[in-house]
Amino acid sequence: MATWMFWRGKAGSGGEGLDLYQYAYLAGGSLRVVESAVVFLTERGVLSLRAARLRVIGEDRPGHPIECAVLVACPRSKPVWEVIEAVRHSSEADELARGLVSLGLVGSRRRKPTRAGRRRLETAASAGHVPAYALHGPTALARGSARRGLFGTHPVPDGLGRTLIRMGKALDDDCGHGTDSSAAEGGFGGGDGGGGGGD
Repeated sequence: MATWMFWRGKAGSGGEGLDLYQYAYLAGGSLRVVESAVVFLTERGVLSLRAARLRVIGEDRPGHPIECAVLVACPRSKPVWEVIEAVRHSSEADELARGLVSLGLVGSRRRKPTRAGRRRLETAASAGHVPAYALHGPTALARGSARRGLFGTHPVPDGLGRTLIRMGKALDDDCGHGTDSSAAEGGFGGGDGGGGGGD
């Protein structure tokens, strides 16, 4: 399951092709990177995202370092916010950012996209090389199921909760989970959507 092969392409004028997670970083920093990995792995049946928890369910094991970090972060059922925070601050995410710095697409000090990075992302997005959830976060996923839930007192950063509600709903619909008695208690909760600005 080579993600970088799915989303690789010439993203600029003669430039090196970037992978899904490099584009996600340019669009929204390390948070967007991890959100994109969760969406990608869930869509491919490697992860289950239910009741605000992630669990490895598939037998496929990805080769991309970010995807591997997500799976390592949830060896058993784990709250999604814990997985996201762990991988955001992982060596794999840092390595991805440093690679973009070396390409001149992200600044070395604040790690924000440079002008060249923004142009690269715009070109790739216009060409359809980047999925909407990598560009705009989980808010780009279709709304669906009535399944909801709350994080309760879990320390979810403000702004992340409602984003994750939408992610859970959309992924449940895509996977055909529908609603049931337990579904009414599951899902995501909290803050305003936006899905990941930069670091």
